Amino acid sequence: MAGMSSRAAFRVAVLMGGPSAEREVSLVTGRECAIALRKAGYDAIELDAGPDLVARLAEISPDVCFNALHGRWGEDGCVQGLLEWLRLPYTHSGVLASALAMDKTRSKAAFRAAGLPVAESVIASKAEVERHHVMAPPYVVKPNSEGSSVGVYLVPEGANAPPKLGPEMPEHVMVEAYVPGRELTVTVMDGRALTVTDIIAPGWYDYHAKYAPGGSRHVVPADLPAEIFAACLDYAARAHDCLGCRGVSRSDLRWDEAKGLDGLILLETNTQPGMTPTSLSPEQAQHIGMSFPDFCRWIVEDASCNR
Repeated sequence: MAGMSSRAAFRVAVLMGGPSAEREVSLVTGRECAIALRKAGYDAIELDAGPDLVARLAEISPDVCFNALHGRWGEDGCVQGLLEWLRLPYTHSGVLASALAMDKTRSKAAFRAAGLPVAESVIASKAEVERHHVMAPPYVVKPNSEGSSVGVYLVPEGANAPPKLGPEMPEHVMVEAYVPGRELTVTVMDGRALTVTDIIAPGWYDYHAKYAPGGSRHVVPADLPAEIFAACLDYAARAHDCLGCRGVSRSDLRWDEAKGLDGLILLETNTQPGMTPTSLSPEQAQHIGMSFPDFCRWIVEDASCNR
């Protein structure tokens, strides 16, 4: 799609909302991206992705679908497969990369095969996790296939009892060794790692810290030793590549300063990073001189099938 000569002639369906646990975040992402795309000269139509998605797409007849969905169905290869079937060009990663990245266990296997450092983890039943410590604390319990820190439980060192999990948690969950240290993230755009952001939150970087006003502070670029900064860029670019990501992805890392390079761990890669002007990836694009409308325009121009 690169080199579009008449943007105004292009209709972009911004897929947003949907039925996942991250619906509200997706609605914000979609609204902000639609506004930015209109500023960039496109005919952007906001489309809440529901059971009538195919019929709505037939009505709208878009030239491109901008995938602003988060979580299951929108980020796990499902909607990507639908768009491939309909032969509608779409943004971000394709079917396989989306499914791999969304499944934390399988993405970790890909990372290990690529020589990337990951935290120890196991999959266990919800009942087993509530019955006893599956691993020695501190550890984190989270769904194997969700994002935005949905359903994340931190079990601190010295905890006597295992966690009581809420009804939002699936029957099988991931139990992962807690990695102390700084929360870092890197956006990769067309295979190029942009920069490193240091995320400073008063406590655990949970859903509130991610999305509430003042919940966290972002330092761009992160003030890190050169070796650690370079390793963050390298790990994110390699993660993007080994999963087969396309367009924009964002990889999250933790760094335990006391351990030097050995303390840098890759947590996960997001194929549908948050997209508001103050989200992590647009902030990094801004750092390299790309405005939010220009960033959204690049994503649209990168759209295709067979991703």
